[in-house]
Amino acid sequence: MLRTVYLPKVIGGSNSNGNWELVMMEAATGISVFLDDRADYDKAIAKFRGRVPAYVYLESDGSLPKTAPGSGLDTRDKIIKYWQGQSTFVTGLTQETCRDFTHTGYGIASIAHVAETSRIQGQDLYPEVGERLQQALGFQSKYELGEAPPSWLCGGSVKRGLGPITEVGYNALHNRLGIAMANTQKLTERQRPAGTNSLFLGWETLTHGDNPS
Repeated sequence: MLRTVYLPKVIGGSNSNGNWELVMMEAATGISVFLDDRADYDKAIAKFRGRVPAYVYLESDGSLPKTAPGSGLDTRDKIIKYWQGQSTFVTGLTQETCRDFTHTGYGIASIAHVAETSRIQGQDLYPEVGERLQQALGFQSKYELGEAPPSWLCGGSVKRGLGPITEVGYNALHNRLGIAMANTQKLTERQRPAGTNSLFLGWETLTHGDNPS
């Protein structure tokens, strides 16, 4: 059933809001590992590698965010509309920050989950996606902790509710790789023990809290 029903539904990805494709590639990666299917694993990772830079902005990307292959976002106006009308881009902003933090959290969680799964499989994606994961966690954590957003960010108002999504990325980047992450650390420790979002992650303090191995 995983091979014939579920995998075909997720392996193709989506051009909807970015958390869709990230969650779909998390599912596709996990299924492919379980099935020992290298071809579909490689396909999922390739799509993941195209989506992550299109989901989390870094200043080094230039004046506009990157776009995922095949997205059709080929003008500034289309990109801004896709980024929820946000026209000022700063490091750590995600494509869904100005939608709400809950869906943003789904995307960030899946970035961390795929990176961890690939690491267990012997493929280290952290040199490629680690900075985006770090910056996304830090940026969202700052406002989730209560800092008032500036007027240029989402019209001066954000919808908080990031969820229990920080443990895996924080553990990998801070505890294993030694990266300072003050805002993410504060939020992670405040939320412990992390519960579940009743969808696809849960109890990650138990599985990843201060566990760098």
